[in-house]
Amino acid sequence: MTSTASSTEASQGQAADPQAPPPWQRRLRRFGYVPRRREASVAERLDPPWAGPADPGLWTAVGLPYRLSAFLVRSASWLGPLLITLVAGITRFWHLGSPKAVIFDETYYAKDAWALIHRGYEVSWGEQANKQILADPSTVDIPTQAAYVVHPPVGKYVIGIGEWLFGLTPFGWRFMTAVLGTASVWMLCRIGRRMFRSTFLGCFAGALLTIDGLHLVMSRTALLDLVLMFFVLAAFGCLLLDRDRARARLLAKLPVDADGVVRADATIAETAFLGRRPWRWAAGICLGLAFGTKWNGLFVLAAFGVMTVLWDVGARKIAGARPGRGWLGMLRRDAPVAFVSIVPVALAVYLASWTAWIASPDNGKGGYLRDWARTAGQGGHFTWLPDWLRSLWHYEHEVYRFHVGLTDGHRYQSNAWSWMVDGRPVSYFYESPPPGSDGCPSGTSGDCAREVLALGTPALWWAACAALVYVLWRWVFRRDWRAGAILGAVAIGWLPWLHYQERTIFYFYAVVFVPFLCLALTMLAGALLGPAGASERRRTIGATATGVLFLLIAWNFVYFWPLYTGTAIPYGSWHDRMWLNSWI
Repeated sequence: MTSTASSTEASQGQAADPQAPPPWQRRLRRFGYVPRRREASVAERLDPPWAGPADPGLWTAVGLPYRLSAFLVRSASWLGPLLITLVAGITRFWHLGSPKAVIFDETYYAKDAWALIHRGYEVSWGEQANKQILADPSTVDIPTQAAYVVHPPVGKYVIGIGEWLFGLTPFGWRFMTAVLGTASVWMLCRIGRRMFRSTFLGCFAGALLTIDGLHLVMSRTALLDLVLMFFVLAAFGCLLLDRDRARARLLAKLPVDADGVVRADATIAETAFLGRRPWRWAAGICLGLAFGTKWNGLFVLAAFGVMTVLWDVGARKIAGARPGRGWLGMLRRDAPVAFVSIVPVALAVYLASWTAWIASPDNGKGGYLRDWARTAGQGGHFTWLPDWLRSLWHYEHEVYRFHVGLTDGHRYQSNAWSWMVDGRPVSYFYESPPPGSDGCPSGTSGDCAREVLALGTPALWWAACAALVYVLWRWVFRRDWRAGAILGAVAIGWLPWLHYQERTIFYFYAVVFVPFLCLALTMLAGALLGPAGASERRRTIGATATGVLFLLIAWNFVYFWPLYTGTAIPYGSWHDRMWLNSWI
């Protein structure tokens, strides 16, 4: 009887224990769910600690003085990314003007960029323009007849900067994409370091981007998608900085007890103003530039806007906001400022990118459809709007109709479902030089193959598929905000294209989310390395596995290097690299 009563009392006491995990957490543990460590303080959760500096003993062991070794360790957060960026720059600028040809869609964007910086709007070029430009660009006159184009002008202005500096040459029109491709590697190193609180993992992410074939090819080609990727990544980095700054500001407002421990406070958490958020305004500018490069930047704008306010909700909950009040505090304090700093700013930047078109004559001698409001667009319900705005709106409507109705077949089109596995890469350039010409070795039996193939490094992309599964698990069962951010960025760059099953689309659109695949793979590498308190044996095994994975990807990149750079190789060697029939 006593035993039964004791058992009942213990059971009731256990049920009433406020520290016991709720039933849903206990059920999810069978799938690997582990709740957040209860011993983590409010300060640690709002501002997670950075990994401590490495021991300079490694550098002193190879003969460097201790003071120099200590300096290298202290400066690793900057020297590491800069070193990786240097490697990225070498690979992207190496023989950048080769092939000396107008490859793939450079036939549009190189000439459009040249016209924009000279005329202020795109023009119609003659059929022989490419040959004349390659022979002697100084003899090419810029036409005056406006041309119908289907992408906003920002990306073409960026390409035009290189042409303004170096002329209308292959090197000139590829220069700025190479600059942005190189700069994006540095940005990813810093973004990865901030996300994972580890200089090593940040550099690991940047190194992966350096050896991705799709990113390399797009950095060496004058297309718009690399420019779009750069502005998307820059916006993500700005929002990441804003997140850390806002949480630090919220942390500074919380009370500290007599023991020096920061305590949660519901009133402060629900009502605190987190400042003017300048990095969020910077993100709005970057998102406007992305939208002004290609329209799919609009999807990114919407997704990143939601992501940043969700981060604010999480911060207020950690700071002590009561259930539901964190959302209310976000709606009152954060959402209005977030909306103004992102949406109107992005739209203003987008409109500003059309300034030259707007300023062109509306008498039929300006930009395409610039005179629409004065001619075919007379009358209607919106005549009170400025003519330039009505003409621009009509132009954009025509462009939208083009994009949703683009179903013309193309040899290298692909379905977005196949992108993650490199299903159908795009050949930008191909020729078969005979032995002794265009880099083909003179002793080669038969012609060589010389190709520029937009193909992501297969080992990296296939490993990234597994990494995305891990990141998804990490987000669902561990509620890791980093996993959610990575998944969201990949999803918004990829999933919208699945809606257009009949539209003509291409694999190289995926370059927009390549940096986030590298972050996913980095997160997996961090899991392989193990937590900070892991045993030496666990660390050794994890480091070995991570090193083998990276070396495999690096070897794969080197193996496909000729296909990324248009280097002539024997036809048999080229064919050996066609691992899938769909790559031909």
